[in-house]
Amino acid sequence: MSEPRHALIAGAGIGGLAAALALQRLGWQLQIVEQAPVLSEVGAGIQLGPNVTRILQHWGLQDALKACAFEPERLVSRSALQGHELGVLPLGQAMRERFGAPYLTIHRADLHGLLLQSLGQAMDQTLVQALIQGASPANALAHCADLKLGQTVQSVTMQEGVQVQTNTELLQAPLLIGADGLWSRVRQALWQDGPPTPTGHVAYRALIAMADLPAALRTQHITVWLGPALHVVQYPVRAGQAMNVVVIAYNRFEAQQGWDHLVAAQEVLGATAQVCAPLRAVLDAMPVWSRWVLFDRAPLTGAHAMAQGRVALLGDAAHPMRPYLAQGAGMAIEDAQALALALQDRPVPDALAHYAQQRWQRNARVQARARRNGRVFHLGAPWSLARDVALRMAGPKLMNLPWLYGHVAPGT
Repeated sequence: MSEPRHALIAGAGIGGLAAALALQRLGWQLQIVEQAPVLSEVGAGIQLGPNVTRILQHWGLQDALKACAFEPERLVSRSALQGHELGVLPLGQAMRERFGAPYLTIHRADLHGLLLQSLGQAMDQTLVQALIQGASPANALAHCADLKLGQTVQSVTMQEGVQVQTNTELLQAPLLIGADGLWSRVRQALWQDGPPTPTGHVAYRALIAMADLPAALRTQHITVWLGPALHVVQYPVRAGQAMNVVVIAYNRFEAQQGWDHLVAAQEVLGATAQVCAPLRAVLDAMPVWSRWVLFDRAPLTGAHAMAQGRVALLGDAAHPMRPYLAQGAGMAIEDAQALALALQDRPVPDALAHYAQQRWQRNARVQARARRNGRVFHLGAPWSLARDVALRMAGPKLMNLPWLYGHVAPGT
């Protein structure tokens, strides 16, 4: 007799919801536990390459993406000190033609919301009416018996199945997916390999409505400003109605968990004192900044780091990475699709072993490339001069990554 198709998912962020949606499409019964007392998704903008949007389209989210994402026509790299253009990567139709799916920018909360809405409608049809009546996807889904908020994982044991003790109850399932992020309690309980480590970098994030910007500062592109020991990224989100700005610099701050440490503009000014006038105008226009101290782990070294028995790790719980390749959310979504496909026709332990074997090398490559990008972005003279010449001479070739964007997830 085959075992029940029942999965317990720790974490209701983008990775956890992506895993839930991928499994629900195959008829799995799901329980999601989330430590936050209120379901929300913080943060700012994220980029979704064709390797990711292809999966989201496969899941039926194409129309939802059109309503809230933005498709920039190009990615431009510029000098943060002098302001001149260094290289251009065509996006828009060029990406569609080459890789068969768009390159999009989106606010993290919007991606989280559309995953919630799609999952809520699929998991419990009683939620559809609540959504139609105007309840937010988060509030509607929070009333579903399959989602438990305010649940902190305290221990994980494996016997015939998996038992998870939370702060209020003992839960059991044939499969546990640890999608509980950078500070994963599932990882801590089973892998016991210590916490992530600070990178020495800090991200300052800001968001502003396009209508609140002077016309000269509005943009329809992704712009990456490269400077010594810092870089800045800006691009439209919210279907082009807002602009996301991220400053990444070296820091000496005490390691802090979380996204939303509000800071004074003076702190951002101190980290960007030498930037050119056009970039300074963008930074000065931002109304509010938040600080996010960056952590990561070393690139994966084997499949053992992603699965044990009946427990799989996914996304940041398995392979947190620096944001210099814009693929953190993307790799979590790729993980979700690969995990669901592995579980389609295999017993759980075999499926998880297959999933980990299929995913660890790609995730490790992305982790390593993101670290490398950080070093290249932040070069000072004279090495930055060589980087700038290379971008001017071969920008599209250097910036376009077929191994990354051309990846076609199995089953899509």
